[in-house]
Amino acid sequence: MNFLGIDYGTKHIGLALAVSEIINTIPSIENNSESVDKINKILIENRVDKIFVGLSVGRVAQKTLEFIKSLRSVIKLPIETVEESVSTIEAAEIYKRNLRSKKFYKKQIDSIAAAVILNRVISSN
Repeated sequence: MNFLGIDYGTKHIGLALAVSEIINTIPSIENNSESVDKINKILIENRVDKIFVGLSVGRVAQKTLEFIKSLRSVIKLPIETVEESVSTIEAAEIYKRNLRSKKFYKKQIDSIAAAVILNRVISSN
């Protein structure tokens, strides 16, 4: 099965794809009126079977739930939420361990967080 992991952010949406349990990041997309259409295109191109969206607590959680609702209005795949607390912190540690340049940090951190979310799902099964 192919899975898409999503790390929702108010400015950027991090994306990661798991194909046969091998996880790869996808460049994050800007959070705007075209986000759902862009995600739908990724789903079709990669034959995704299921979507996992990281869900935190507080105000961001409410915005994430609204985003999920907009996804469900267009996309007919199963969508599950995954506890995402500290996923960005884990992603930052992974980024540092791989000695990546700080120059690309903001462009890649959201997608690495999405990969962390997918890894949690795959590891728990």
